[in-house]
Amino acid sequence: MKSYRPYTKSRRHMTNVSFRGVLTTNEPTKSLTKGFQRSVGRNNLGRVTTRHKGGGHKRLFRDVDFTYNKKDIPAKIASIEYDPNRSGFIGLAVYRDGEKRYILIPKSVKVGDTFVVSEKTDIKPGNRMSLKNIPVGAFVYNIEIKQNGGAKLARSAGIYAEVVAQDEGFTSIKMPSTEVRKIVDACFASLGEVSNEEHHLRNFGKAGRSRWMGIKPTVRGTAMNPVDHPYGGGEGRQGRGTRRAKSVYGKPTGKGQKSRTPKKYSNKFIVSRRVVGKKR
Repeated sequence: MKSYRPYTKSRRHMTNVSFRGVLTTNEPTKSLTKGFQRSVGRNNLGRVTTRHKGGGHKRLFRDVDFTYNKKDIPAKIASIEYDPNRSGFIGLAVYRDGEKRYILIPKSVKVGDTFVVSEKTDIKPGNRMSLKNIPVGAFVYNIEIKQNGGAKLARSAGIYAEVVAQDEGFTSIKMPSTEVRKIVDACFASLGEVSNEEHHLRNFGKAGRSRWMGIKPTVRGTAMNPVDHPYGGGEGRQGRGTRRAKSVYGKPTGKGQKSRTPKKYSNKFIVSRRVVGKKR
């Protein structure tokens, strides 16, 4: 981690990930970038669907490949780059046929290393193969939920899932949340752990840096009026006054309460629910 001399109060506690010795270039590949408008927590009608998002620095979109549909063609990592739209590092993969694509790179992969996407290949970080051919105990990321549907699970910095069982056409995966779920073993996953494992250790140091990141301030419910939040109102500081924790919309939240839809379609694929609270 990178720390700073405390020449201001906010600098005293500010920390950041040190990119020196990791990233190899400052400029992205122009053909794989484009401008875009971030949703910042709004839907197509402009209404807020996720609170505390908005503003932030202008970003350039990097077209990262999560489909991995070029199979049995080796590729070499030409550069490792920063992507403002995700927490892990991305790498420029140059395939043997000359095509270039951005991919989410795993930890320990360096410039010049090669990888391949195939039904069955060597067990080494970066290679991608079907779940049925990955041994029990291996760490994986960029996991598909549906065959040829593209990587959906385990994509954040420093994250990995573990293969815990192979049984009757399904592979049991232990997710970073401790949930164990079954996935069709014909789906593909990449071997290794996502890069930039120190991402969660960052300390923004000041409120302004959160605004640069597009994070808006969060007001405590107990500081609001009764019309604005279930915890609002009262003279002076008050407790929440309700038996169970709830959100501004009155839905259960926090403290291990179940907020998952009771009859969700994917319930049948969950072997064991995630552990919540202090036990985790």
